[in-house]
Amino acid sequence: MIEIDGSEGEGGGQVVRNSCALSLVTGKPFRIANVRGKRSKPGLMRQHVTAVEAAARIGNAEVEGLEVGSTEIAFRPGRVEPGEYHFSVGTAGSTGLVLQTVLMPLVLADRPSRLVLEGGTHNMLAPPFDFIERAFLPVINRMGPRVEARLVRHGFYPRGGGRIEVDITPAPLRPIECLESGALGDASAQVVFAGLPGEIALRMMTRLRKDFPDWHEEAFSLRELPADQGPGIILMIEARKDTVTEIASGFGQLGVPAERLAKTAAGRLKGYVESGAFAGPYLADQLVLPFVLAGAGCFTTVKPSGHLLTGIEIARRFVGTRIDLDLNESGHHQVTFA
Repeated sequence: MIEIDGSEGEGGGQVVRNSCALSLVTGKPFRIANVRGKRSKPGLMRQHVTAVEAAARIGNAEVEGLEVGSTEIAFRPGRVEPGEYHFSVGTAGSTGLVLQTVLMPLVLADRPSRLVLEGGTHNMLAPPFDFIERAFLPVINRMGPRVEARLVRHGFYPRGGGRIEVDITPAPLRPIECLESGALGDASAQVVFAGLPGEIALRMMTRLRKDFPDWHEEAFSLRELPADQGPGIILMIEARKDTVTEIASGFGQLGVPAERLAKTAAGRLKGYVESGAFAGPYLADQLVLPFVLAGAGCFTTVKPSGHLLTGIEIARRFVGTRIDLDLNESGHHQVTFA
Protein backbone atom coordinates (compact mmCIF):
# COMPACT_ATOMS: atom_id res chain seq x y z
CA MET A 1 0.00 0.00 0.00
CA ILE A 2 1.53 3.31 -1.10
CA GLU A 3 1.05 5.94 1.62
CA ILE A 4 0.62 9.55 0.45
CA ASP A 5 0.25 12.80 2.39
CA GLY A 6 -2.27 14.83 0.40
CA SER A 7 -1.02 18.09 1.91
CA GLU A 8 2.42 17.77 0.35
CA GLY A 9 3.46 19.74 -2.71
CA GLU A 10 0.57 21.37 -4.52
CA GLY A 11 -1.75 19.83 -1.96
CA GLY A 12 -4.91 19.69 -4.06
CA GLY A 13 -7.08 17.34 -6.09
CA GLN A 14 -4.33 16.53 -8.58
CA VAL A 15 -2.79 14.18 -6.00
CA VAL A 16 -6.03 12.17 -5.91
CA ARG A 17 -6.59 12.10 -9.68
CA ASN A 18 -3.04 11.14 -10.64
CA SER A 19 -2.86 8.51 -7.91
CA CYS A 20 -6.04 6.85 -9.19
CA ALA A 21 -4.77 6.79 -12.78
CA LEU A 22 -1.36 5.41 -11.83
CA SER A 23 -2.87 2.85 -9.48
CA LEU A 24 -5.11 1.45 -12.22
CA VAL A 25 -2.20 1.14 -14.65
CA THR A 26 0.34 -0.31 -12.21
CA GLY A 27 -2.02 -2.36 -10.04
CA LYS A 28 -0.61 -0.76 -6.87
CA PRO A 29 -3.07 0.25 -4.11
CA PHE A 30 -2.68 3.53 -2.23
CA ARG A 31 -3.96 5.49 0.74
CA ILE A 32 -4.08 9.30 0.90
CA ALA A 33 -4.32 11.11 4.24
CA ASN A 34 -4.93 14.87 4.52
CA VAL A 35 -6.75 14.93 1.16
CA ARG A 36 -6.51 18.44 -0.35
CA GLY A 37 -4.78 19.54 2.82
CA LYS A 38 -3.64 22.90 1.42
CA ARG A 39 -7.04 24.04 0.23
CA SER A 40 -9.30 26.47 2.09
CA LYS A 41 -11.87 23.65 2.30
CA PRO A 42 -9.86 20.44 2.73
CA GLY A 43 -11.28 17.07 1.78
CA LEU A 44 -12.99 15.72 -1.31
CA MET A 45 -15.38 17.95 -3.25
CA ARG A 46 -18.09 16.63 -5.55
CA GLN A 47 -15.88 16.63 -8.66
CA HIS A 48 -13.15 14.67 -6.85
CA VAL A 49 -15.68 12.09 -5.69
CA THR A 50 -16.91 11.72 -9.27
CA ALA A 51 -13.34 11.31 -10.55
CA VAL A 52 -12.59 8.56 -8.03
CA GLU A 53 -15.96 6.91 -8.70
CA ALA A 54 -15.13 6.92 -12.41
CA ALA A 55 -11.70 5.38 -11.77
CA ALA A 56 -13.20 2.74 -9.50
CA ARG A 57 -15.88 1.87 -12.03
CA ILE A 58 -13.58 1.41 -15.03
CA GLY A 59 -11.02 -0.41 -12.89
CA ASN A 60 -13.25 -2.53 -10.64
CA ALA A 61 -11.56 -0.96 -7.65
CA GLU A 62 -12.44 -1.04 -3.97
CA VAL A 63 -12.52 2.39 -2.34
CA GLU A 64 -12.78 3.43 1.30
CA GLY A 65 -13.67 6.93 2.51
CA LEU A 66 -15.28 8.07 -0.74
CA GLU A 67 -17.67 10.85 0.24
CA VAL A 68 -17.78 14.62 -0.01
CA GLY A 69 -15.63 16.13 2.72
CA SER A 70 -13.58 13.00 3.35
CA THR A 71 -9.92 13.70 4.19
CA GLU A 72 -8.68 10.12 3.80
CA ILE A 73 -9.27 7.54 1.09
CA ALA A 74 -7.91 4.10 0.29
CA PHE A 75 -7.97 2.72 -3.26
CA ARG A 76 -7.38 -0.91 -4.27
CA PRO A 77 -7.43 -1.35 -8.06
CA GLY A 78 -8.84 -4.27 -9.99
CA ARG A 79 -8.75 -5.03 -13.69
CA VAL A 80 -9.45 -2.12 -16.06
CA GLU A 81 -12.53 -2.84 -18.17
CA PRO A 82 -12.82 -0.70 -21.33
CA GLY A 83 -16.26 0.05 -22.73
CA GLU A 84 -18.96 2.73 -22.77
CA TYR A 85 -19.28 4.89 -19.66
CA HIS A 86 -21.37 7.89 -18.60
CA PHE A 87 -20.22 10.04 -15.67
CA SER A 88 -21.95 13.15 -14.36
CA VAL A 89 -20.30 15.55 -11.93
CA GLY A 90 -23.71 17.00 -11.12
CA THR A 91 -22.51 20.62 -10.86
CA ALA A 92 -19.92 22.72 -12.68
CA GLY A 93 -17.16 20.40 -11.50
CA SER A 94 -14.70 19.89 -14.33
CA THR A 95 -15.39 17.19 -16.90
CA GLY A 96 -11.80 17.64 -18.06
CA LEU A 97 -10.38 16.67 -14.68
CA VAL A 98 -12.56 13.56 -14.56
CA LEU A 99 -11.24 12.70 -18.03
CA GLN A 100 -7.68 13.19 -16.77
CA THR A 101 -8.32 10.55 -14.12
CA VAL A 102 -9.52 7.76 -16.43
CA LEU A 103 -7.84 8.55 -19.75
CA MET A 104 -4.47 6.84 -19.29
CA PRO A 105 -5.91 3.53 -17.99
CA LEU A 106 -8.31 3.41 -20.95
CA VAL A 107 -5.63 4.47 -23.43
CA LEU A 108 -3.60 1.43 -22.33
CA ALA A 109 -6.57 -0.98 -22.28
CA ASP A 110 -7.10 -3.82 -24.76
CA ARG A 111 -10.27 -2.48 -26.42
CA PRO A 112 -11.74 0.91 -27.42
CA SER A 113 -13.86 2.97 -25.04
CA ARG A 114 -16.41 5.75 -25.29
CA LEU A 115 -17.03 8.28 -22.54
CA VAL A 116 -19.86 10.73 -21.95
CA LEU A 117 -18.98 13.30 -19.27
CA GLU A 118 -21.43 15.88 -17.93
CA GLY A 119 -20.70 18.89 -15.74
CA GLY A 120 -18.45 21.89 -16.26
CA THR A 121 -16.61 22.32 -19.54
CA HIS A 122 -15.34 25.88 -19.01
CA ASN A 123 -14.67 26.68 -15.37
CA MET A 124 -11.94 28.20 -13.24
CA LEU A 125 -9.03 26.12 -11.91
CA ALA A 126 -9.36 23.54 -14.68
CA PRO A 127 -8.38 23.40 -18.35
CA PRO A 128 -11.27 24.35 -20.67
CA PHE A 129 -12.46 21.81 -23.21
CA ASP A 130 -10.75 23.69 -26.05
CA PHE A 131 -7.37 23.27 -24.34
CA ILE A 132 -7.93 19.53 -23.92
CA GLU A 133 -9.02 19.11 -27.53
CA ARG A 134 -6.40 21.26 -29.27
CA ALA A 135 -3.38 21.36 -26.93
CA PHE A 136 -3.34 18.14 -24.89
CA LEU A 137 -4.93 15.41 -27.00
CA PRO A 138 -2.79 16.06 -30.11
CA VAL A 139 0.27 15.17 -28.03
CA ILE A 140 -1.38 11.95 -26.83
CA ASN A 141 -2.25 11.06 -30.43
CA ARG A 142 1.38 11.55 -31.46
CA MET A 143 2.30 8.91 -28.88
CA GLY A 144 0.24 6.16 -30.54
CA PRO A 145 -3.33 6.07 -29.19
CA ARG A 146 -6.20 7.86 -30.89
CA VAL A 147 -8.40 10.03 -28.70
CA GLU A 148 -11.14 12.23 -30.16
CA ALA A 149 -13.24 14.59 -28.04
CA ARG A 150 -16.41 16.52 -28.94
CA LEU A 151 -18.08 19.36 -27.12
CA VAL A 152 -21.84 18.82 -27.20
CA ARG A 153 -22.89 21.57 -24.81
CA HIS A 154 -21.00 24.22 -22.84
CA GLY A 155 -21.15 24.18 -19.06
CA PHE A 156 -20.01 27.27 -17.13
CA TYR A 157 -19.40 27.67 -13.40
CA PRO A 158 -21.48 27.52 -11.23
CA ARG A 159 -24.41 26.06 -13.16
CA GLY A 160 -22.64 23.34 -15.15
CA GLY A 161 -24.84 21.31 -17.47
CA GLY A 162 -22.14 20.80 -20.09
CA ARG A 163 -21.49 17.60 -21.99
CA ILE A 164 -18.47 16.17 -23.77
CA GLU A 165 -18.05 12.87 -25.61
CA VAL A 166 -14.72 11.09 -25.95
CA ASP A 167 -13.75 8.14 -28.16
CA ILE A 168 -10.59 6.27 -27.19
CA THR A 169 -8.74 3.87 -29.46
CA PRO A 170 -6.00 2.40 -27.25
CA ALA A 171 -2.37 1.69 -28.15
CA PRO A 172 0.95 1.45 -26.30
CA LEU A 173 2.36 4.87 -25.50
CA ARG A 174 5.35 5.58 -27.72
CA PRO A 175 8.12 7.76 -26.21
CA ILE A 176 8.56 11.08 -28.00
CA GLU A 177 10.81 14.12 -27.64
CA CYS A 178 9.19 17.55 -27.48
CA LEU A 179 12.01 20.04 -27.07
CA GLU A 180 11.08 23.00 -29.30
CA SER A 181 7.72 24.56 -30.04
CA GLY A 182 8.85 26.04 -33.35
CA ALA A 183 7.74 29.21 -35.07
CA LEU A 184 4.41 30.88 -34.38
CA GLY A 185 1.88 30.30 -37.13
CA ASP A 186 -1.76 31.26 -36.77
CA ALA A 187 -3.05 32.96 -33.67
CA SER A 188 -6.57 33.90 -32.63
CA ALA A 189 -8.70 35.07 -29.74
CA GLN A 190 -12.31 34.26 -28.96
CA VAL A 191 -14.72 35.29 -26.23
CA VAL A 192 -17.50 32.78 -25.61
CA PHE A 193 -20.38 33.93 -23.41
CA ALA A 194 -23.94 33.07 -22.44
CA GLY A 195 -26.58 34.79 -20.35
CA LEU A 196 -24.49 37.95 -19.93
CA PRO A 197 -24.46 41.36 -21.66
CA GLY A 198 -22.44 41.38 -24.86
CA GLU A 199 -20.81 44.61 -23.69
CA ILE A 200 -18.61 42.59 -21.31
CA ALA A 201 -17.28 40.48 -24.18
CA LEU A 202 -16.64 43.60 -26.28
CA ARG A 203 -14.61 45.19 -23.49
CA MET A 204 -12.45 42.08 -23.24
CA MET A 205 -11.81 42.07 -26.97
CA THR A 206 -11.12 45.80 -27.15
CA ARG A 207 -8.43 45.40 -24.53
CA LEU A 208 -6.99 42.37 -26.30
CA ARG A 209 -6.61 44.25 -29.58
CA LYS A 210 -4.28 46.64 -27.79
CA ASP A 211 -2.09 43.73 -26.67
CA PHE A 212 -1.93 42.21 -30.17
CA PRO A 213 -2.04 45.19 -32.56
CA ASP A 214 -0.45 43.24 -35.43
CA TRP A 215 -3.11 40.53 -35.55
CA HIS A 216 -5.60 40.57 -38.40
CA GLU A 217 -9.16 41.61 -37.61
CA GLU A 218 -10.34 38.08 -38.46
CA ALA A 219 -8.28 36.74 -35.55
CA PHE A 220 -10.71 38.24 -33.02
CA SER A 221 -14.20 36.80 -32.61
CA LEU A 222 -17.16 36.79 -30.25
CA ARG A 223 -19.50 33.83 -29.82
CA GLU A 224 -22.76 34.16 -27.93
CA LEU A 225 -24.39 30.92 -26.81
CA PRO A 226 -28.05 30.40 -25.89
CA ALA A 227 -28.81 32.02 -22.54
CA ASP A 228 -29.71 28.68 -20.96
CA GLN A 229 -26.08 27.57 -21.27
CA GLY A 230 -24.99 30.37 -18.93
CA PRO A 231 -24.42 32.59 -17.23
CA GLY A 232 -20.74 32.53 -17.99
CA ILE A 233 -17.95 34.01 -20.08
CA ILE A 234 -14.48 32.87 -21.07
CA LEU A 235 -11.70 34.42 -23.12
CA MET A 236 -9.40 32.01 -24.98
CA ILE A 237 -6.25 33.12 -26.82
CA GLU A 238 -4.76 30.45 -29.07
CA ALA A 239 -1.22 30.28 -30.46
CA ARG A 240 -0.56 27.56 -33.02
CA LYS A 241 3.15 26.84 -33.34
CA ASP A 242 4.97 24.31 -35.51
CA THR A 243 4.76 21.42 -33.05
CA VAL A 244 2.18 22.40 -30.44
CA THR A 245 -0.82 24.60 -29.71
CA GLU A 246 -1.18 26.66 -26.55
CA ILE A 247 -4.36 28.26 -25.25
CA ALA A 248 -4.32 30.92 -22.54
CA SER A 249 -7.71 31.50 -20.99
CA GLY A 250 -9.42 33.86 -18.60
CA PHE A 251 -12.74 33.19 -16.88
CA GLY A 252 -15.12 35.97 -16.02
CA GLN A 253 -15.37 36.57 -12.29
CA LEU A 254 -17.49 38.89 -10.19
CA GLY A 255 -15.47 41.93 -9.21
CA VAL A 256 -12.74 41.41 -11.84
CA PRO A 257 -12.89 43.97 -14.66
CA ALA A 258 -13.05 42.52 -18.16
CA GLU A 259 -10.03 44.57 -19.20
CA ARG A 260 -7.87 43.20 -16.40
CA LEU A 261 -8.84 39.63 -17.25
CA ALA A 262 -7.89 40.16 -20.90
CA LYS A 263 -4.57 41.81 -20.01
CA THR A 264 -3.60 38.94 -17.71
CA ALA A 265 -4.44 36.26 -20.30
CA ALA A 266 -2.52 38.14 -22.98
CA GLY A 267 0.52 38.38 -20.72
CA ARG A 268 0.47 34.64 -20.13
CA LEU A 269 0.36 33.84 -23.83
CA LYS A 270 3.10 36.33 -24.69
CA GLY A 271 5.36 34.87 -22.00
CA TYR A 272 4.88 31.37 -23.36
CA VAL A 273 5.42 32.34 -27.01
CA GLU A 274 8.59 34.28 -26.20
CA SER A 275 10.02 31.41 -24.13
CA GLY A 276 10.28 29.00 -27.08
CA ALA A 277 9.56 26.06 -24.75
CA PHE A 278 7.29 23.26 -25.92
CA ALA A 279 4.74 23.20 -23.09
CA GLY A 280 3.10 25.97 -21.15
CA PRO A 281 2.52 25.42 -17.41
CA TYR A 282 -0.86 23.71 -17.78
CA LEU A 283 0.16 21.39 -20.61
CA ALA A 284 3.32 20.40 -18.73
CA ASP A 285 1.19 19.30 -15.78
CA GLN A 286 -0.98 17.16 -18.08
CA LEU A 287 1.99 15.50 -19.81
CA VAL A 288 3.52 13.86 -16.74
CA LEU A 289 1.17 10.85 -16.78
CA PRO A 290 1.51 9.85 -20.46
CA PHE A 291 5.27 10.43 -20.53
CA VAL A 292 5.99 8.50 -17.36
CA LEU A 293 3.81 5.62 -18.54
CA ALA A 294 5.63 5.63 -21.89
CA GLY A 295 8.78 4.97 -19.86
CA ALA A 296 10.94 7.43 -21.77
CA GLY A 297 10.87 10.72 -23.66
CA CYS A 298 11.20 14.37 -22.73
CA PHE A 299 9.59 17.78 -23.05
CA THR A 300 10.56 21.35 -22.26
CA THR A 301 8.46 23.85 -20.41
CA VAL A 302 8.46 27.30 -18.87
CA LYS A 303 9.12 27.80 -15.16
CA PRO A 304 7.88 24.63 -13.41
CA SER A 305 4.60 25.05 -11.56
CA GLY A 306 3.65 23.49 -8.25
CA HIS A 307 1.31 21.17 -10.13
CA LEU A 308 4.14 19.91 -12.33
CA LEU A 309 6.46 19.26 -9.40
CA THR A 310 3.72 17.47 -7.47
CA GLY A 311 2.78 15.39 -10.52
CA ILE A 312 6.40 14.26 -10.86
CA GLU A 313 6.63 13.32 -7.19
CA ILE A 314 3.40 11.29 -7.25
CA ALA A 315 4.53 9.48 -10.42
CA ARG A 316 7.77 8.48 -8.71
CA ARG A 317 5.78 6.72 -5.99
CA PHE A 318 4.15 4.34 -8.49
CA VAL A 319 6.64 3.68 -11.29
CA GLY A 320 10.34 3.02 -11.57
CA THR A 321 10.86 5.43 -14.44
CA ARG A 322 13.54 7.99 -13.68
CA ILE A 323 12.32 11.59 -13.96
CA ASP A 324 14.82 14.45 -14.15
CA LEU A 325 14.05 18.17 -14.23
CA ASP A 326 16.94 20.33 -15.45
CA LEU A 327 17.78 23.47 -17.38
CA ASN A 328 18.91 22.51 -20.88
CA GLU A 329 21.31 24.31 -23.24
CA SER A 330 18.51 26.47 -24.61
CA GLY A 331 17.64 27.73 -21.14
CA HIS A 332 14.38 25.77 -21.02
CA HIS A 333 13.28 23.60 -18.14
CA GLN A 334 13.46 20.05 -19.48
CA VAL A 335 11.62 17.07 -17.99
CA THR A 336 13.28 13.80 -19.01
CA PHE A 337 11.87 10.31 -18.46
CA ALA A 338 14.19 7.29 -18.68
